Amino acid sequence: MTTASIEVEIASQYPAERVFKVYNDFHNIAPKVIPQVLKSIETLEGDGGVGTIRLFTFGDDVPFNSAKYKQEDIDASNLTYNYTFFEGDTLMGILDSINHRVKIIPTDGGCVFKQTVIYNCKGDEKPSEETLKFEKELYVNTFKAIETYAAAHPEIY
Repeated sequence: MTTASIEVEIASQYPAERVFKVYNDFHNIAPKVIPQVLKSIETLEGDGGVGTIRLFTFGDDVPFNSAKYKQEDIDASNLTYNYTFFEGDTLMGILDSINHRVKIIPTDGGCVFKQTVIYNCKGDEKPSEETLKFEKELYVNTFKAIETYAAAHPEIY
């Protein structure tokens, strides 16, 4: 099995714990602030913790229709969040799964949001460089939109 991966690192002016809290509410925030990317996120199984399965329905700006993911790990003490897409057209017919590893790293006066995305290929075919570039930009823009939403709602986050 071959893999491809991308790394996303974004500096934030907000404390790491706040960014972690916001990111854990992604399923509620994303469809509100980026409906062109995510029309809806529906919980199919679970309570939001480890093992929860959610269905993403994508918006018009994304070349996919839907995907299911499973929450693999949430560790508030280490500010990590890991999940795996295991079904849907986001797998492009060439992937077994897509693993996302998120780590929020505290810094002086803020934090760094770090996301590693690993594409687990069925065979030798990998996502194109164009696809990887598109997805990386999408993750950066999504983070910024969610951060802006959270900043506008300090009473919640």
